[in-house]
Amino acid sequence: MSSRRMITVEGNEAVASVAHRLSEVIAIYPITPSSPMGESADEWSSKDQQNIWGVVPQVVEMQSEAGAAGAVHGALQAGALTTTFTASQGLLLMIPNMYKIAGELTPYCMHVTARTIASHGLSIFGDHSDVMAVRQTGFGMLASASVQEAHDLACIGTSASLKARVPFLHFFDGFRTSHEVAKIEELTNDDLREMIDEDLVAGMRERALTPDNPVLRGTAQNPDVFFQMQEARNSYHDACPGIVQDTMDKFASLTGRKYGLFDYVGHPEAEKVVVIMCSGAETVEQTSAYLNGAGEKTGVIKVRLFRPFSLDHFISALPTSVRAIAVLDRAKELGALGEPLYQDVATALFQAKLRGMRSAGADPVVIGGRYGLASKEFSPAMAKAGFDELGHDNPKQNFSVGVTDDVTGLSLEVDDAFDIESDSVTRAVFFGLGSDGTVGANKNSIKIIAENTDNDAQGYFVYDSKKAGAITISHLRFSPDSLNSPYLIKEADFLACHQFNLLDQQDVLRYARKGATFLLNAPCGKDAAWDKLSRSVQQAIIEKELKFYVIDADAVAEKAGMGRRINTVMQTCFFAISGVLERDEAIAQIKGAIKKTYGSKGQKVVDLNFAAVDQTLANLHEISVPGQVTANRDRPPVVPDQAPDFVKQVTAMMMAGKGDLLPVSAFPVDGTWPLGTTKWERRNLAREIPVWIEELCIQCNKCALVCPHAAIRVKAYAEKELEGAPASFKSMDYKGKEFGDGTKYTVQVAPEDCTGCKLCVRVCPGKDKANPERLSLEMKPQTPLRDDEAENFGFFLSLPETDRSKLKPNVKLSQFCQPLFEFSGACLGCGETPYIKLITQLYGDRVMIANATGCSS
Repeated sequence: MSSRRMITVEGNEAVASVAHRLSEVIAIYPITPSSPMGESADEWSSKDQQNIWGVVPQVVEMQSEAGAAGAVHGALQAGALTTTFTASQGLLLMIPNMYKIAGELTPYCMHVTARTIASHGLSIFGDHSDVMAVRQTGFGMLASASVQEAHDLACIGTSASLKARVPFLHFFDGFRTSHEVAKIEELTNDDLREMIDEDLVAGMRERALTPDNPVLRGTAQNPDVFFQMQEARNSYHDACPGIVQDTMDKFASLTGRKYGLFDYVGHPEAEKVVVIMCSGAETVEQTSAYLNGAGEKTGVIKVRLFRPFSLDHFISALPTSVRAIAVLDRAKELGALGEPLYQDVATALFQAKLRGMRSAGADPVVIGGRYGLASKEFSPAMAKAGFDELGHDNPKQNFSVGVTDDVTGLSLEVDDAFDIESDSVTRAVFFGLGSDGTVGANKNSIKIIAENTDNDAQGYFVYDSKKAGAITISHLRFSPDSLNSPYLIKEADFLACHQFNLLDQQDVLRYARKGATFLLNAPCGKDAAWDKLSRSVQQAIIEKELKFYVIDADAVAEKAGMGRRINTVMQTCFFAISGVLERDEAIAQIKGAIKKTYGSKGQKVVDLNFAAVDQTLANLHEISVPGQVTANRDRPPVVPDQAPDFVKQVTAMMMAGKGDLLPVSAFPVDGTWPLGTTKWERRNLAREIPVWIEELCIQCNKCALVCPHAAIRVKAYAEKELEGAPASFKSMDYKGKEFGDGTKYTVQVAPEDCTGCKLCVRVCPGKDKANPERLSLEMKPQTPLRDDEAENFGFFLSLPETDRSKLKPNVKLSQFCQPLFEFSGACLGCGETPYIKLITQLYGDRVMIANATGCSS
């Protein structure tokens, strides 16, 4: 038996590793957050990595999730060990084939990153809406609570399915587990071979459809026989829980990691018990242990086998001392008396009483609640609120936790000051922007620490659905003890802000504990850094007694030839001042990680990153913090006073990172949202913006056409409209005849909405004949231009719009029409949004747009 190694991986990779080694056919279609599993499998097969039978799995990407499910069904019927990965609406598209696969008693294990189903709105984030929608298909359902569990149960699900002949859906929380990076013990190929019974594999192949032994499946059945055929499979589902437990026991004897269908953890004479599955169970377990240490009698039942639901195993796991039970579901089932897990628990207790399976005495109170929808945070304080509710004389029968329900009054009060984190845990929080490299660098940092120390390590990354250019917050933990903390960090020992502008947009320093270290990327340099801070930021640094470090990471990256990628610079700073590793060792490990990460891109890329590392320490400076605030400005308002009430009351809270504080009453009941809210966001992403050189302009309007965000625009207008224009506002005579004599023309950028993608510069044909590389649009630093150009853009918007009915629908003239799709959250340089924008310019407000799922929606 080969020895096992400790690896540091995301939940998706941990699952895909097992699935790839236990499959012959893998049919995929990408959908967030499960896509990395399919991508990993595809990459491994392209590199000829073999499964445990020495065969390279065939990975095929279909045209949709429905196609992937059909391919899976066909491959299974041909006798191939098969899997797929999906989530959300993708899982719903697989339902017809799932009924068939289950009805034909076909061994199979699929893997699902449980994700929200779009209802009043789309969400790419995690809850159990999707998996609960397929609980009636006949699939067994296994729930994993951590990255290690997801790795292990991927194996157990496949093994048990072969013996039970019940197909399995193995699920784990989308993002919270799928994208968490953790240190786990990897199953070896020998482990997997030990868990797979070759006789059962042979039996599956013998039942395959083949011309050598022809049979018919998928018949049409009439009322006289269909019902009986449904009942004929009962014994397989009845036997399934015992088979799964036997498989778990075999796994435990092999690895030392023991799992049960229902695992109870807590006080042996618990009076209050929470029943829950997936990552929330880890949070409740930690909270219960803390409360028990304070004298309470609490516990948690972790549900691992949700289908088939085993009455015997559940009742055996439940302490006889229990007086009150709270069942927590990460889903909402409108119109039902309770959510799915709650209904099962209530039914199980009722049946157990009828069968005399519980000792005589008062029946426990059972209440049900919802938590964590769409990856809403579920903290120890929220878990405590559930336990606290069980202690009331008349607890809420149906409740929610994690939101403020001021409409139906179902929410529980949460003590936000409650904190159970151990002092042995080192906590670090990093603010960055999507695609700036912050998340990637932090993943490397976790691996460096986990693989070069005895510490356990955990990383979780809060993403915005806007992806590139949106705020990311990385939460890293390191500890000599085991980490099972699937919740966000409240107070960090180390806090880094990789984008200076974020200090004016969010209360970044709320994450810093007293005496923490604060690292800031300050493009103004060390001498001006303190004076550039707002009053509230300076006050927080002083009051929290922070150690304050700055670096102009942009300048270091630029000098090293790295362009906008500051991740290597900031990562080096983290290791230099955090003390989690000895400095020289940390630098060596960073360079090793660089070589591993970027080696495939060529030695030049590696050398550039090495240069950035070498230059970092000389440019990292500790700031001596004054004893009092010296700033003459404070953080600007999130939105201006002239914004609509909805924007000031709702959108502004979301933009400030305080959307969790909004009550239920703040939102439209049917998901209807007012138009034009993005113009108030002003994300201020660009380091450089285009500056118009009017004497070189040929007035083609291509710059406005290609801009994905409608951040650069053109107008033609009467000369009299220039009255009252700002001093820096630019204009020139219009060269065309469409608007008559005396017409002026302007190209204007919205400095705080431009993303700096440079598409406008790339398409600009206006050239200086003496110097053809000099164009009519030139990229220049945004900061010194921002205030003047913002004033110019405000004046530009006040100029009269062109009557689109008088314009020919061609490239040039279309751009004089007002774009009604503007400032989207799409990535820099997006190729989709310019077309939507153009449609609104051609047809105005007489159009309805149905946009497919994606960041531009």
